Amino acid sequence: MVAPVFEDVDPASDCDCPGCAHGRRLPLSALTGRFGGHLAARRSLVVAAAASAAAVGAGHPAAALVAAHAPDRPGGPHAPADGDVPGTPQGAKAPLHGPGGKPAEPADPADPPATTRTAIIDRAKTWVTAQVPYSMTEYWSDGYRQDCSGYVSMAWNLGSNEWTGSLDQYGVKITKEELQPGDMLLFHNPADPEKGSHVVLFGGWTDYTHTYYTAYEQTPPHTRRQATPYAYWTNSDKYVPYRYKGVTTAAADATADSKPGDAAPASAKAKPAPFPGAVYFGPGADNKYVTRLGRMLIARGAGAYYPQQPGTRWTEADRRATRAFQLAQGWTGAGADGLPGPRTWELLATGKGKDIAPGAPASHGVPGYPGRNLFRPGADNPYVDRLGRRLVKKGFGRYYPDGPHARWSEADRRAVEAFQRAQGWRGGAADGYPGPETWRRLFS
Repeated sequence: MVAPVFEDVDPASDCDCPGCAHGRRLPLSALTGRFGGHLAARRSLVVAAAASAAAVGAGHPAAALVAAHAPDRPGGPHAPADGDVPGTPQGAKAPLHGPGGKPAEPADPADPPATTRTAIIDRAKTWVTAQVPYSMTEYWSDGYRQDCSGYVSMAWNLGSNEWTGSLDQYGVKITKEELQPGDMLLFHNPADPEKGSHVVLFGGWTDYTHTYYTAYEQTPPHTRRQATPYAYWTNSDKYVPYRYKGVTTAAADATADSKPGDAAPASAKAKPAPFPGAVYFGPGADNKYVTRLGRMLIARGAGAYYPQQPGTRWTEADRRATRAFQLAQGWTGAGADGLPGPRTWELLATGKGKDIAPGAPASHGVPGYPGRNLFRPGADNPYVDRLGRRLVKKGFGRYYPDGPHARWSEADRRAVEAFQRAQGWRGGAADGYPGPETWRRLFS
């Protein structure tokens, strides 16, 4: 999981990055008007530039740009320095196909069209799959602006490009405990919309602690889906959860990132699905119930057993995670064989029984691998120190100015990333966070 972060940058006279160059190039007339003289391009947001359309009367969008020269900082690839305040230029709404395009009929905020959570997440995934480039001025082939609020407008199928100052009209405020896939987390700063405003889609909790969730967001350089601390990397206390007014509750448990047992109003919860039968689990099984089992297990503390999101195909990770849950109930012998039966399924689907205790036995067949949650910004434990010392021994000590420590730092992430790249891995496989295979290779 990559830890994204913000960097706040003023347009510099000697910098030719896209953010500064654009900030110097925009005329004053394009930066004033809607917000009483606030310069709409004074700041650049690195991770998810907030939505944005043009200043009123300008006829073209003006939104956040990426600060390409943002330095790395502890806590993530582009973590914010203390005191950083992300800047987010804001503008007016735009028609679906952008200025000059043929406008579609926008949704009525009081009575928007009905949709399901599955449909919202499926629409969000289309941009993730296409890796739609971030842009404050361009419109994707579906007619939606390629920034964060345009992305949410697309996922909610609003028929217009909204901005962070108007998206709340299409939703109702909810609590953290009520969040379900397809809801949004919105931070709009009405006093100064340029500072911090941003919006992301909630895709489901990553584990039972409800401290990290899967976020879908439009951000430089392109749309992404990744684990994100609740409520966000910065300005966390200012994000407000909203539920789309037109969402139906019948499909609440069918979305890709939802997990049975995620908190929601009792009236909105679907009845737990009955046990489908033992034939759907075990070696060779490949079906949706395997995926559902994996998600329920992760929600009960089995996240360390899955190197990636559960799939439809039965794997050893599913067996080990199931067995860990069964052992947590005090079962032994045939009762803890790693294959779900009616009772195992019932406890998982209803949220009953005991969760898998932290510090469960080694997972993935990798001796000593303690799990992903111990290697994250803010983590402070002996495994971080052990990891750092092993990296030094393997020849990656140049990233530690004063040696490894028990507290996770940017030096650890950079050293792990360098080691992963040395294995020939790229992209998400070289994100700087040790998984079971990284751990195995380091300590083998």
